[in-house]
Amino acid sequence: MERSTPWEFSDDRGRLVVAGARPSRIVAYIPAGATLWDHGIRPVGLFGSQHDGATPDRTKSGELPLGEIAYLGAGSDLHPDTVLEAEPDLVVAVTYDGDAVYGLESKTAQELEAHVPVVALGVGPGRGLATVRERFAALAGSLGAGEPASAAVELDEAEDAVRESAHGRGRPRVLALSAAGPEQAHLARPGAWPDLRTLIEHGVDLLEPTAGPGANWCTVGWAEAASLGADIVLTDVRANAAPVGTLRTNAHWRALESTARLVPWNPEAPSSKRAHTRFFREVADAMRAAAG
Repeated sequence: MERSTPWEFSDDRGRLVVAGARPSRIVAYIPAGATLWDHGIRPVGLFGSQHDGATPDRTKSGELPLGEIAYLGAGSDLHPDTVLEAEPDLVVAVTYDGDAVYGLESKTAQELEAHVPVVALGVGPGRGLATVRERFAALAGSLGAGEPASAAVELDEAEDAVRESAHGRGRPRVLALSAAGPEQAHLARPGAWPDLRTLIEHGVDLLEPTAGPGANWCTVGWAEAASLGADIVLTDVRANAAPVGTLRTNAHWRALESTARLVPWNPEAPSSKRAHTRFFREVADAMRAAAG
């Protein structure tokens, strides 16, 4: 009789995750599932975070065929039994602090780990974008999948385009934010976000909000946001961010929108070469246009 080869993977909480055989039925946090999809892995189920609702956030899901994969719920509405009914042999999530499984209530995560292996990969402050990408690639490789070779070439070209635009004439000022509504904005602290730190490494002039509370965001009024004089605004397009159309009652937003180029920004984009290529291309195009 043939015997299954045990599978193991060290996740970013420092835990060795073990299964009796290579997992094939995977339930994943939506952006993690979208990353696995870009590596050729099809999840059997998806779940959201406490910021998500009864339907999946399309902006977080990359190229996942959402109509064909079960969405199991989000946050406190996600019950362990619902996940287990999908019969997963692996749950894939992310961690921002190297300890907690993001997107799952603590009790839910503990109950799931009593029945099924759970892998959490780090995406938080201090983790470089390339490292995040490599960790997902390592997980996908352990599951027998990987991105096509052409993806690396395309990513290199996109990053080169960002560097060339950043060091050209004009050097546009870039502000990343998440709109809270017509009165306030959450300005991103670039050091807290792997994709923004990579832009800085490539020479992009990312504007830093004032010091104060908030490790990832600085919440200000639109007057302060507009006073920073951004030439390009990376705007959070996730479902929990206020849509641009709802901001136009505010004169300061209208002034910002009239002078800056808006680029869609997804702080929870898939951690794949394919997804990062798209983002870098959009930023490079906007910088070339802003430099005139």
